[in-house]
Parts: sequence; structure tokens; C-alpha cells
Amino acid sequence: MIPYLHFDGTCEEAFQFYVKVLGGEITAMMAHEGTPAAEHVPPEWRGKIIHARLKAGSQELMGSDAPPGMFRPMQGFSVSLHPDTGAEGKRIFDALSEGGTVHMPFAPTFWSTQGFGMCVDRFGVPWMVNCP
Repeated sequence: MIPYLHFDGTCEEAFQFYVKVLGGEITAMMAHEGTPAAEHVPPEWRGKIIHARLKAGSQELMGSDAPPGMFRPMQGFSVSLHPDTGAEGKRIFDALSEGGTVHMPFAPTFWSTQGFGMCVDRFGVPWMVNCP
């Protein structure tokens, strides 16, 4: 399963940020301009993203900018990350939570002695970082 996230005009910025935090590479970043969808969005929206794909190791994340008037804040799920070490988990959590909201600070738990934390990043994406 591949999470597909919808943004309110910040998809490109978010995916550039996720590459810095998670590594990997953006394998798709397609704007409305030049596609049949361009005629269905206002001219100022044509540079916004109709499809993006990030591949980091064997994991993928996809997303797009919701058309004007169609965006709804993300809720009812979290993108769950499972770094190999507590140090990597803390680095990722700190980066994702900067400018966002921490719901559970990254710390050891009864199921994860290396650390677990929950946050919503500055783009509105909910994350769980869970180390082994």
C-alpha cells in the first residue's frame, strides 16, 4: 500500500522537504500545466502538482495538490515510519515536527525502547515514528 497525500498548494515544497528528511528521490513531479487537467484549474493553479512520487528504499509516498475548493485537512490516519535506530528515529521526528505540532514527544515506550513519537508536520501530514 502506498499513502497518497493531498495538499493545499504545497505538494512540491512538502516533497522536497521529505527528500531531505527521508532520503530517496522524487521519481515524479508533474504539474497541471501541459496535461489535459490544466483546463480544469484556474491559470494560477496550473503550476501546482497533479502527481508526485517519492521513493526511499523500498518505500513510496505519493501526493498532489487538491484542486481549489477541494482540499480537506488530513485526519484519521498517520504515515508510519520505522527507522532502524533510535538516533535515526529522533532525527526524523525532530525534522518532521519542526514548525508542526507534537502530539506525543519522541521517547522510549514499553513497546519501543529506542523511541516512538507522533506529530503533524508543517504541511498538515500526521506522522508516527516507531523504532524497533
